[in-house]
Amino acid sequence: MTKNGQFITFEGIDGAGKSTHIRFVQQLIEDHGIKVVSTREPGGTELGETLRSILLNQKMHLETEAMLMFASRREHLAQVIEPALASGKWVISDRFTDASFAYQGGGRHLSIEKLNALERWVHPHLQPDLTFLFDVPIDVAKARLDATRTLDKFEQENSEFFTNTRNEYLRRAREFPNRFRVIDSTRSIEEIRAEIQEIVNDLITKQRTMTHKKATR
Repeated sequence: MTKNGQFITFEGIDGAGKSTHIRFVQQLIEDHGIKVVSTREPGGTELGETLRSILLNQKMHLETEAMLMFASRREHLAQVIEPALASGKWVISDRFTDASFAYQGGGRHLSIEKLNALERWVHPHLQPDLTFLFDVPIDVAKARLDATRTLDKFEQENSEFFTNTRNEYLRRAREFPNRFRVIDSTRSIEEIRAEIQEIVNDLITKQRTMTHKKATR
């Protein structure tokens, strides 16, 4: 796949507040005249949304859950993400493969080797250019969830599950420091958005510099 756009993902445990900032980032990028596709996982396609309903609400074997997540992702990549990036659009996704490592790997204890194998199969040559990891203590996340809506099967998990999920997210951030930006999501929306804006503007500047260099060779 020829990739001309940039791929940004939003990650974090349920209740971390990541979804609050997705539209803000989309608008930031569009204000620079860049076309943006905003999507989510599981989901993003007609098939993906059907699988989302199953995955978030039905109990199933751990390996079945992981494989359905990656099946939805493969369709998402083929139908939405890869065509958009190839055309020069930027893609923003509410969750991607880091979520599988965090939830199925960290939370449910599926072996990292199996997740690595699925990742190599489904998208061996594509990783996000930037991943925002919204991080909060477990008690803060739980309090936010309890105050919102009917919870899906993941949101209903216990504190140990979320602790393990959060720890795996943070481990991934340490493993891939060049693309992860860990956001302290206990702060005010204004403080968080000021940090996000600086990071996104820096990415736009770098991408335009690279494009200019290619054009003048």
